[in-house]
Amino acid sequence: MAKKRKRSSDAPAAAAVEKPDDSAPERPARTLFGFKDKPDSAAVEPASKDGAPFRNKEKVLVTCSRRIIYRYRHLMQNVVSLLPHAKKDSKVESKQSKGGQLNELVELRSCSSCLFFECRKQKDLYLWMVKSPAGPSVKFLVNAVHTMEELKLTGNHLKGSRPLLTFSSNFDQQPHWKLLKEMITQIFATPKDHRKAKPFHDHVFVFSIVDDHIWFRNYQISVPHNEIDKVDKGGLDKMTLVEVGPRFCLNPIKIFGGSFGGPTLYENPFYVSPNQIRALEKRKKAGKYAHKVKAKVRRREHEKVHHLEPDEFADIWKGED
Repeated sequence: MAKKRKRSSDAPAAAAVEKPDDSAPERPARTLFGFKDKPDSAAVEPASKDGAPFRNKEKVLVTCSRRIIYRYRHLMQNVVSLLPHAKKDSKVESKQSKGGQLNELVELRSCSSCLFFECRKQKDLYLWMVKSPAGPSVKFLVNAVHTMEELKLTGNHLKGSRPLLTFSSNFDQQPHWKLLKEMITQIFATPKDHRKAKPFHDHVFVFSIVDDHIWFRNYQISVPHNEIDKVDKGGLDKMTLVEVGPRFCLNPIKIFGGSFGGPTLYENPFYVSPNQIRALEKRKKAGKYAHKVKAKVRRREHEKVHHLEPDEFADIWKGED
């Protein structure tokens, strides 16, 4: 059967109805340095809305050098227990080439930061705080170390909970303190929605500058209440701080532009190495001994010049025995 022929009156109506243009906008010409013409803002807006939000994937590698003493090893374990986003690795040999080895470890463990506890002469503890692989990195001398086992404080908080970080106002005065504040914030702050972190805050990390040293304290946020009573969100007057530990003091030595090295951005002019302090103490002790020897020599010379006259009554009682 033949198809029916369309009427001439329906042709204008069909031409009036047009399909919408669903084709993608034409891409501008591209060169080695990017696009010649920027695309329209209307075409860019949907891509920005559908883009994934920023997620903090900060991971910290915590390790130490060989021949570290037990006290400093316990401090490292305390720091690992406070950071749920930290990864612990085996000991590394403390040599001049340790930077390349540690950078490889950080990359293999998919970390972005590193805390390296370096012990020398089984006496001195140095802490490397590094952002890998581009830097910067800071070298500290650690003093006044007190671990949780030594202090035996009454404070206690949940393992894996997110800490509040507080800094003294001195951190905003000079550029190198601002840099240290930013590095400490990135390393010690637990990322949001981390798989090992608890979604609430019950302790505080306190960083304060006294005598050009950074002092660290860890406090539990304690709220005394009964099981029946509920605490108001704004009831800060009822909250108290109970120290948990550990305690340590960081003396900044140098700030480098790279990872475990590079150009020196800052050098502490007031830093005195522990070797120099021990040498001065030895000199003081050696000075005391030299003073005693000189005093004995002066006494002998004095006795040679000034002879004692014989005592006429020295033999008076000898005949009575």
